[in-house]
Amino acid sequence: MARVMVERKFEEAESFDDLQAQEDAFAWCAEQHQVTFIRSYFSKDRKRMVCEYEAPDAEAVRKLQRTASMPFERIWTATVFDWEAG
Repeated sequence: MARVMVERKFEEAESFDDLQAQEDAFAWCAEQHQVTFIRSYFSKDRKRMVCEYEAPDAEAVRKLQRTASMPFERIWTATVFDWEAG
């Protein structure tokens, strides 16, 4: 499985609860594409967000985002470094 990052940008400040509800409504789709939500980072002004998922590849996350009509700017595969394990 890969770590996949989703970058979002909003014109107006967004509510995390509203976005979460929208994503929750498509949990069946996430399961179908083997996509698991890990965490999100929201900017203080709530106009930018980065979400981390575990999935077979970036395309699986892209399909989920499109099916759920979730806005995104970019979706890319990431490598996780654990600096503390060094």
